[in-house]
Amino acid sequence: AEVKLKLQSQEGQTFEVEESVACKSQLIKNMVEDSGTDEEIPLPNVKAAILEKVIEYARHYKDSVPPEIEKPLKSAVMQEVVPAWDAAFVELEHEILFELILAANYLDIKSLLDLCCAKIASMLKGKTPEEIRRTFNIENDFTPEEEAQVREENKWAEME
Repeated sequence: AEVKLKLQSQEGQTFEVEESVACKSQLIKNMVEDSGTDEEIPLPNVKAAILEKVIEYARHYKDSVPPEIEKPLKSAVMQEVVPAWDAAFVELEHEILFELILAANYLDIKSLLDLCCAKIASMLKGKTPEEIRRTFNIENDFTPEEEAQVREENKWAEME
């Protein structure tokens, strides 16, 4: 039977995970290489609910490598950019998605980080600054004068 690692979330909840799954995380892989598999591995930056999502992703790709995501995204529709399972996996509330990005970055799981960032990019693609502000509840703190200046300076970047 495969060795199980004990991963401990920020709240102290322990998850028993197959070594091959846990080691999808470069951080965990390095910790295991440095100090073995007997000790609990504390992950103080990852909440239990997010760690569960990370484990779900790692289990899905236990025996395979996620496909590289083409950049720039060729479509704002995730199903046209990544496999169906991946597209469904990142169909999340913004807050959870952002926490997943932080966890993937901390745990050093590049494919998960890329997937989550592609999801965010797909939400931005083809939108005006106003639509992006609405999507992510961002307050416009520019004065009309500042906004006009920024638009003028960045005219070259606008799409027709």
